[in-house]
Amino acid sequence: MDHQTMPNLESSPSQQPESLQPQSEQPEKIHLPRTSESEPLKKIRHTASHVMAMAVQKLFPKAQVTIGPWIENGFYYDFDSPEPFTEKDLKAIKKEMTKIINRKLPVTREEISREEAERRIKSINEPYKLEILEGLEDPITIYHLGDQWWDLCAGPHLESTAELHPDAIALESVAGAYWRGDETKAQLQRIYGTAWETPEQLAEYKRRKEEALKRDHRKLGKELGLFIFADPVGPGLPLWTPKGTVLRSTLEDFLKQEQIKRGYLPVVTPHIGRVDLFKISGHWQNYKEDMFPMMAEDDESRQAEQGFALKPMNCPFHIQIYKSELRSYRELPMRLAEFGTVYRYEQSGELGGLTRVRGFTVDDSHLFVTPEQLDEEFLSVVDLTLAVFKNLQLKNFRARLSFRDPALDKYIGSDEAWNKAESAIRRAVETLGMDHFEGIGEAAFYGPKLDFIFQDALDREWQLGTAQVDYNLPERFELEYVAKDGSRQRPVMIHRAPFGSLERLVGILIEEYAGDFPLWLSPVQVRLLPVGEEQLPFAQEIAAKMRSLQIRVETDNSGDHLKKQVRNAEKEKIPVTAIVGAKEVESNSLSIRIREAGKGTQDLGAIPVDQVIERVKGAIAHYTHF
Repeated sequence: MDHQTMPNLESSPSQQPESLQPQSEQPEKIHLPRTSESEPLKKIRHTASHVMAMAVQKLFPKAQVTIGPWIENGFYYDFDSPEPFTEKDLKAIKKEMTKIINRKLPVTREEISREEAERRIKSINEPYKLEILEGLEDPITIYHLGDQWWDLCAGPHLESTAELHPDAIALESVAGAYWRGDETKAQLQRIYGTAWETPEQLAEYKRRKEEALKRDHRKLGKELGLFIFADPVGPGLPLWTPKGTVLRSTLEDFLKQEQIKRGYLPVVTPHIGRVDLFKISGHWQNYKEDMFPMMAEDDESRQAEQGFALKPMNCPFHIQIYKSELRSYRELPMRLAEFGTVYRYEQSGELGGLTRVRGFTVDDSHLFVTPEQLDEEFLSVVDLTLAVFKNLQLKNFRARLSFRDPALDKYIGSDEAWNKAESAIRRAVETLGMDHFEGIGEAAFYGPKLDFIFQDALDREWQLGTAQVDYNLPERFELEYVAKDGSRQRPVMIHRAPFGSLERLVGILIEEYAGDFPLWLSPVQVRLLPVGEEQLPFAQEIAAKMRSLQIRVETDNSGDHLKKQVRNAEKEKIPVTAIVGAKEVESNSLSIRIREAGKGTQDLGAIPVDQVIERVKGAIAHYTHF
């Protein structure tokens, strides 16, 4: 299956009724348009990238330009420069950009012959542009800023630099990049910038970016002791600590229970397989660049491509389980499920915490169904995904119909198979009345997908769950079942993963909750804080009782004073802390403090021990708060 980028705790809310709270006028929320959905923003950012490149070459004449596109939150340009760009340089470049903008230079498009383009490029000694030119189709277009600077470009652009607001542009950082994304080629310097329609939008973007840094799952993951990365292990390969493993296991157990209710059958498959297996599936031909290099016993085997490969997806393995015996229509639908680890050879520059890794776990399932069962089973798969999102408190999402682009030659299978699969997905979203949009060209190479695009608290978009209809792999692997009339028929496959990547999901949840996990999901659900040594035995007795009831509980036996214990629990974002003092021991109660994402900390006072335990158990069972 194909699966494919935080605030301090608020103070305790007042106990006054809402009507008595002091009222203040709320500022109007500033909307930040997405580049992909805003033609004006594309032009602003594309033009800003050219202005930046012009400024760089004015200040650093030896710098050679490569490419400079708009991206979702801004733009970048890659340069080959003998000297590394510094923060001081960025300030100077931004100052020069303002001068260019204020000169109100016209931005003009010119269409020229390939020969003329080659002549002009050679005259200014820009070798990267020559290589870019080789890959361009006619007509060749260039864009000019005034009469002093130009670049190969298809557009679109503004008509004048005067349409840019200098106070709505910021240069953000410098990073390394390889020419053509190839680590064997020249290393370049990439300057990232952002540009907006108004200074107010830029200010809002900076505010959200600052908030995102506070919520960054890499930062919080380390602070909360959930996972680490280690150089001796390698980039993109996370190591899960005990607390992080508890978090993962809780998510896995939650989904496994939901799958049991729906008739899924668990399977386990190996991490590697013969290259021949991936040739049949089409991964070797269509996905080889994203796979780790083949493992072979000798040069002869390597040349014959007869080695083994780390699996990039689980589908071919589940297919072998289905194919291990002749199936009857009475066995269908067959729903095979696995938390399977897969491997993708992501380039080091593309890795990012848990959201882009080289080894990750997929909550993968493959359903083998008759054509008559397809619609009902696909609806059931979507229903499971929606149930998962509900319990994870993920509400703001849309469905993307990820269909093929007929103009691209990267798909396997017949037009008929693709049309049937896309129609099945469309019927499902229309039946459920789901908010959806089409993503042409976003399909997997073997079939269309229904992807769930989640918008987080900072209006960033992430792909989580996915469901796919596949007529092609059953054909390639010659899958069959015996129909009611005794004939051999071809099943249809549904690929499905509500989580998508477990690693990515955890990263997103850390940032969405700002580390304040719901009680049922938190690695530590309750922490007992004894005021003194005299109360420690009582706290340990309660902890033992809670553990016997599958409550994840800790006792702070550090001997620190109470204020420090409370502060440590706050820092570690424990959802329920229970203070154990002399009064609590005498009354067989606990003084409870709770915290929830976005709501801060609240004191509930003394509650009898048995009631505390029942409320914790109830919150865990129903995926709610204490």
